Amino acid sequence: MVVVVILSILAVVIVPRVIDRPDQARVARAESDIAALSSALDLYRLDNHTYPTTEQGLDALVEPPSIEPEPPNWAENGYIDRIPQDPWGRDYQYVSPGQHGPYDLYTYGADGEPGGEGVDAMLGNWTIE
Repeated sequence: MVVVVILSILAVVIVPRVIDRPDQARVARAESDIAALSSALDLYRLDNHTYPTTEQGLDALVEPPSIEPEPPNWAENGYIDRIPQDPWGRDYQYVSPGQHGPYDLYTYGADGEPGGEGVDAMLGNWTIE
């Protein structure tokens, strides 16, 4: 009986901490992806003097855009190997020019909806330090 009580107490203390870890890992991965994509966008801008347009999207980092304005100095091997999906299986959103800077790069979080709190919160290049 004492063993069952001790195991129950340990479960109450440990299980909530373990359950929360996958959500924290997804948020950390999204922040890492956004940072990597932001670096690739900055390299694109260094070569071409402007960021890709919203219509060109993040695909302009992998393949030369065929939509105007065509980049004059697009890197031969691109700026990133592939465009990742966010940790919840959706595409990252890209808008240029953005409301928060020259571009907005973001994910809607776990719920896939604008706004939210915790793991449902939007994560963007303007929210990551």
